[in-house]
Amino acid sequence: MPVNAGDLPGAAAPPPGLLTVGYFDERPGYAVGRPRGADSWLFTWTVAGAGRLRQGPDETAAGPGDLVALGPRAPHGYAVDEGAERWAFWWVHCQARPAWAGWLRPHRSAGGGLYAVRGVPEFARGRIAAAFARMAADARWSGEAPGPAPRPAEAPGPVAVAHGSAARELALGALEEVVVLAGSTARAPGAGPVAGDGVDPRVRRVAALIAADPGAPHTVASLAARVALSPSRLAHLFAEQLGQPPMRALREARLRHAARLLEVTDLSVARVAASAGFASAFHFSRVFRERYGAPPGAYRVDRAGGGSPGDRDGPGV
Repeated sequence: MPVNAGDLPGAAAPPPGLLTVGYFDERPGYAVGRPRGADSWLFTWTVAGAGRLRQGPDETAAGPGDLVALGPRAPHGYAVDEGAERWAFWWVHCQARPAWAGWLRPHRSAGGGLYAVRGVPEFARGRIAAAFARMAADARWSGEAPGPAPRPAEAPGPVAVAHGSAARELALGALEEVVVLAGSTARAPGAGPVAGDGVDPRVRRVAALIAADPGAPHTVASLAARVALSPSRLAHLFAEQLGQPPMRALREARLRHAARLLEVTDLSVARVAASAGFASAFHFSRVFRERYGAPPGAYRVDRAGGGSPGDRDGPGV
């Protein structure tokens, strides 16, 4: 249901049972203060300019690529940051899903109610922007096909309130995509390298590419091209810093992926092998047995029945 921004008083927060989403492009002098806080969460995603948000004793600036969340039931406020010419930002009031806590917790402030996910990488920002546009469209869906189309970022439209349960769940799904993308790609304050101290970011990215899609037809050359390294340089750095060659890491990732497919699907062993990136089902069965101590079919049966081979992390003895 669309409403105008003017329908929301400056210090009033939308009711906690609803999801309310909007896009504001404000100039110096814009400020909102809520001495009693709100019963809902507030999420902001800065598109341009700079804002400043506070929650209880904590305060943070927000620039492009920053997601800031303010928890409920604590005094908060936000404004165009001092010296900034504007603050263009998406905002959402809603009840947060419990599963989001894990993505936000590393970015929590000392006071515990403000979460500043800073510096989301460029490659994730376009997808986040699209998720907000889809969220605003889904919040206005009446349940009739095809529903409103997402508006372009430069014309996001009026504030939208998701009254229907389907519209609310769809909009929450889009916000969950935002939270996961931001939380998984931005570095938490004080966090060390993901794969260990001193690991080259290019090696870390290759490890992430392997983990994300182990069934893809990766080669040392194709992975090296993704991070602008020569194959020999990547192979050297990867083995030196992560303790094993990239193709061995790929085989381990494929075997873990295959094991999960055997546990949760009824796919044939041949299809599991192909899905995990193995060209030969015979070769897959051999290396799987070496790794897990049982052939794929027996592993599946043992997992279903609570047997021991599937519970082992390493080769059988």
